[in-house]
Amino acid sequence: MEILSIPEMQRADLLTIANGSSGFALMLAAGRAVASAANDLVEEGPILVVVGAGNNGGDGLIAATELMAMGREVSVIMLGDREALKGDAALAAREWKGPVFPFHPQAIRQPALIIDALFGAGLNRPVKGDALAVIEAINASGAPVLSIDLPSGINGTTGMVMGVAVRAVETVTFFRRKPGHLLLPGRLHCGRVRVVDIGIDDAVLDEIKPLTFENCVALWQNAFPVPRIEGHKYGRGHAVVLSGGLAATGAARLAARGALRGGAGLVTVASPRDALAVNAAALTAIMIRAVDTSVEFETLLSDRRFNACVIGPGLGVGYRTRELVQAALAAPCRSVLDADALTSFADAPDRLFEGIRAAGAELVLTPHEGEFPRLFSDMSNKNPLRSKLERVRVAAERSGAVVLLKGPDTVVAAPDGRAAIACNAPPWLATAGAGDVLSGMIAALLAQHVPTFEAACIGAWMHGEAGGEAGPGLIAEDLPEVLPAVFRRLYDEFGIDY
Repeated sequence: MEILSIPEMQRADLLTIANGSSGFALMLAAGRAVASAANDLVEEGPILVVVGAGNNGGDGLIAATELMAMGREVSVIMLGDREALKGDAALAAREWKGPVFPFHPQAIRQPALIIDALFGAGLNRPVKGDALAVIEAINASGAPVLSIDLPSGINGTTGMVMGVAVRAVETVTFFRRKPGHLLLPGRLHCGRVRVVDIGIDDAVLDEIKPLTFENCVALWQNAFPVPRIEGHKYGRGHAVVLSGGLAATGAARLAARGALRGGAGLVTVASPRDALAVNAAALTAIMIRAVDTSVEFETLLSDRRFNACVIGPGLGVGYRTRELVQAALAAPCRSVLDADALTSFADAPDRLFEGIRAAGAELVLTPHEGEFPRLFSDMSNKNPLRSKLERVRVAAERSGAVVLLKGPDTVVAAPDGRAAIACNAPPWLATAGAGDVLSGMIAALLAQHVPTFEAACIGAWMHGEAGGEAGPGLIAEDLPEVLPAVFRRLYDEFGIDY
């Protein structure tokens, strides 16, 4: 569940060594795990191990030695001189009794399997020269590739391709995943990720105190709001969704439907009077209230039974939306700001952030990559050394809100530094209105008193699962309707009768 940064993983190694293990013992365990994975992938045929000059290369040399001892046909090519290896990698080189062939693209040929032990997760410079040519030859060979720790050419911190990167069918990593295993495009190069135990005790996490997690059930299970048999709808909260005008009501209804299916006991659409008839004709279990101005909205929210709201979908960009957001900040409810609510502050984001902090408001901001730079203009997604994880963390700290940056690798971050990366969103979620439903789902969780960070994480996870449940061809209207199936799977996992 925990995801370790490259420095955190290095610290895990050092703490393990300080507790009596040795670096070479860890390398032996890593290399043997790679050899076992290689045997699982291909039961016969020649294996080529492509070795670099660091500890990743040492892991590869141990794997080559183990595979040869199993009777497999193994050859090794190495970047740099064998004699130049240092430390544990030099010890691993002594274990390898076979030849080391020149590092050249023509050496790749077409083996049954290639083990990629060229670069580790710590690569932070563009791949050039011979290494670039060899990686291109690996990808062109058609042979399946097993990468050690991370496919060579992927930055383990950002998940970015550093010029060129190996495309693996499987990646063996150690102790815990790294950000590059989950962030795009790195995740697309990893294939199946196998996390193996090499003798690092989980107790080191008490010292490291990681703040990054994979967005999975174990992360937020204790916060998940399971309805109780003695409960009632008023105990599950009342969410409000602001509607746009007559020609822009659909987004609010999608969000409201997501909130109702997401578990809120009651949901109301706050509609401009000119759109009341349109909204009323399309809604049944969801209620409607007439709200035209920020004063009317503030009056509505003064009733504490309205304890969560969604502002932004289809609302329009401008002064009125800013005033509606300010009214929500002054109210005791918890809010999700999306779409037009974010863009309305593009020319004065600090005004929003200062309002959040002054009110002590509990908010979730849910931008996509197009909306994110409107509030955080200095955090471009074009810098290959700035990860999506870092950008969202900085945004959360700066804004004082939980920030959920949508995408196939959705990242949620809290102002206290906690962050989670999701990897369960199917590609067909990229459809109009899907984000509106997500906003409503998060509001449903806020209405049920789930802490803000956990509400955003649960909403993102359930959104991805709903997309998978609906399948190819889904439209946004499908997402709320498949949520009961997602809830059933969750309840099965929790062992809850339903």
